[in-house]
Amino acid sequence: MRSQDRLVMKALRGERPWPPPIWMMRQAGRYLAEYREVRAKVPNFLEFCYETNLAVEVTLQPIRKFGFDASILFSDIFVIPDALGYPVRFEEGRGPVLEPLDKSLIDALRPERAAGHLDPVIATVKRLRAELPVETTLLGFCGAPWTVACYSVAGHTTQDQTAARTGAYRDPKLFGRWIDILIEASIDYLTRQLEAGADAVQIFDTWAGVLDEAGFKQWCLEPTRRIVEGVRKRVPNAMIIGFPKASAARLKTYIAETGISAVGLDWTVPFELAREIQTIVPVQGNLDPMRLVAGGTALDEGVDRILEELGDGPLVFNLGHGIVPQTSVEHVEQMIARVRAAKPR
Repeated sequence: MRSQDRLVMKALRGERPWPPPIWMMRQAGRYLAEYREVRAKVPNFLEFCYETNLAVEVTLQPIRKFGFDASILFSDIFVIPDALGYPVRFEEGRGPVLEPLDKSLIDALRPERAAGHLDPVIATVKRLRAELPVETTLLGFCGAPWTVACYSVAGHTTQDQTAARTGAYRDPKLFGRWIDILIEASIDYLTRQLEAGADAVQIFDTWAGVLDEAGFKQWCLEPTRRIVEGVRKRVPNAMIIGFPKASAARLKTYIAETGISAVGLDWTVPFELAREIQTIVPVQGNLDPMRLVAGGTALDEGVDRILEELGDGPLVFNLGHGIVPQTSVEHVEQMIARVRAAKPR
């Protein structure tokens, strides 16, 4: 099967397969008992991401279990700083911890080592394309430079990323230098994923919504535009999904200025706006992950509303952010069944 004939790719090109194709952000994860069993084999999370055999296995688990229309590479947004030589580690119960940003750390980076360091991830992509069902879209991804850089100012996440915002104001030259390095590394990384067999890629900008207008333009729009442009110089017409979380009021500007192929919507985006956006690019989303936790009527109503409001345009059904660990497998099954039983429109 050709890449363009897969359902998710049809939707990303502006077609309207019905029922809409479906996948979930973080669909390979801790809500699955089989994932937890594999994860326990490698205590160090970053090492787990580089273990090709294990990364392939956990990426395939939700496809075998649920038959999603797309599979997203199991990895992490912090493999890029790790590959560059930026000190990063994961702590149980705390998540990613990076050394606080300073000039000496940036001076010590070795961008030339990144490609070799990321070879195991690219090997995972190649294996996945060979082992996935032929009809399943394979998605790659990276973290947007702003979101990745956020964690490197305070060394960890902070409320509303106050440390990152303050650091970017105080020393925009140093922060901008770090962003530039991340842009170039992201271009290479996404390009390699596409060349290895990914059908499309997604740029996750989880913390885009905390920026003011000038910051959004400088740290979200411009880096994303440069990544999209850089990838397409090497892979013409590459399909790239942008996901600037909590940025509803700026979505039209984001689409116009970045050149993305489709946009992911979080659960706060009003449907009226989402329908307008569908006339510009396809949309992906936007079920509240807490409806998936709740299940029952709340879940059914959430699914039905999205299908009703966005079903007349190009849509990839997804969550408005990643699935959370406490989600019941039965609720995932309920959601998929509800989407796939949607009446013809």
